[in-house]
Amino acid sequence: MEVVAVILAVHGIGRPARQLDPGEDERWLTVAQFERVLDFAADREDVRLTFDDGNDSDVEIALPRLAERGLAAEFFPLAGRLGQRGYLDRDGLRELVRAGMEVGSHGWEPRDWRRLDDRHARRELTDAPKLLGDLCGQPVRRYSLPFGAYDRRVLARLRQAGATRVYTSDGGAARRDGWLQARTELRHDLDGDWLDGVLAPGPRRAGRWVSRLFRRAAR
Repeated sequence: MEVVAVILAVHGIGRPARQLDPGEDERWLTVAQFERVLDFAADREDVRLTFDDGNDSDVEIALPRLAERGLAAEFFPLAGRLGQRGYLDRDGLRELVRAGMEVGSHGWEPRDWRRLDDRHARRELTDAPKLLGDLCGQPVRRYSLPFGAYDRRVLARLRQAGATRVYTSDGGAARRDGWLQARTELRHDLDGDWLDGVLAPGPRRAGRWVSRLFRRAAR
């Protein structure tokens, strides 16, 4: 039987400490919403958590609440924004590692990797994880796709860069051993009914629930 999981993608939590990019507020959770997600996930081995962008809320809000519940997660900061207002600094990145969290790469800046020339692809896919790895003291070979955008060329470049796992934003369930991992983004309007539908039934039914939500949103 195939082993699958639901992987949730978190962005910012709480009150932003910086001006948000257009549309970014739609993926920003309140602290209460985030705590509800953690409480749903705390006793579920088939639910995993990831964090994109490297917002300072990763350390200030998420990390202590994860620790309280004995949860681990993967964090994908933007290497080029470390130390900027509202983002993690180098000490915060190392704090995640010391707490037992995994660190991957979200690139250098929020760019669509489908539109990169070779020079910018090298910066996003090679230079960014190298910087993060040097700061963390361990290789960084997992990637989270900015905007969830990819095509065959992007995937080929990631394989060439040595990626061991790549996270999308396709929604639904993911195979635990898959190189390409589907995630479900958490949005500002999530509520208990949404969480019940995505998490409570188990990953296979959750995948169908998420697919229905995406089809409905596309109409």
